[in-house]
Amino acid sequence: MDSETIIETMKDNIKIVRLNKPRRKNAIDQQMFARLTAIINTAATDDNISIVVLTGTGSFYSSGNDLVAPRDADFLDILDEFIKAFITFPKLLIAIVNGPAVGVAVTTLPLCDFVFASENAYFYTPFTKLNIVAEGCSTFTFPRLVGQRKAMDLLMLNYKMPAKEAAECGLVSYLYKPEELQNKVWDKITEISELAEHSVLMTKSLMRRTYTEDLLRTNSIEIEELKKISNQRSKL
Repeated sequence: MDSETIIETMKDNIKIVRLNKPRRKNAIDQQMFARLTAIINTAATDDNISIVVLTGTGSFYSSGNDLVAPRDADFLDILDEFIKAFITFPKLLIAIVNGPAVGVAVTTLPLCDFVFASENAYFYTPFTKLNIVAEGCSTFTFPRLVGQRKAMDLLMLNYKMPAKEAAECGLVSYLYKPEELQNKVWDKITEISELAEHSVLMTKSLMRRTYTEDLLRTNSIEIEELKKISNQRSKL
């Protein structure tokens, strides 16, 4: 297994970014957040890239924040920039959820344009169990996407949503059997990549224009609340 925690490859005009820390279920540490942000922001202005695909190595997509990895005092500022990169990315952002997704790996999915998932995935946001608040703009996107009641189940009651339900409520775009995921997903991504790029990206821009500022504002508010919790804990 490659020692790099993030693997970058290119397939024609598609940048593939693979989380590669399978022993930690692809948990994302501070350095990984910073690198992912740089990759997404660089791709935003690279004329050779029209799509960024995010996926994971092994049986997990990502278990979210790496809770045992060291963090600097500016960790939440790094998380802030990571989420902003998703919000402002002007091209297509696609997630291939090859297994379970937890925490920030779930909350950033509504910020992606397409989410392809394996039937063995589940989606889990245990924020209240960790005594923190939701992030990734999920306090805005989840009620809008899955409805107020189900959003409360996910964000407040730590509900672990199975893949089939995630597809039914719109969190997932397309669902595949685990053994079919890679072949069928790449058939679909190739189909998307062959569409008229200007038309696709302008349509995305027009669809996002009415609520991009809401997303940025929500992210700032969520991060500020997380900072308050962090400051309170540091005083104990």
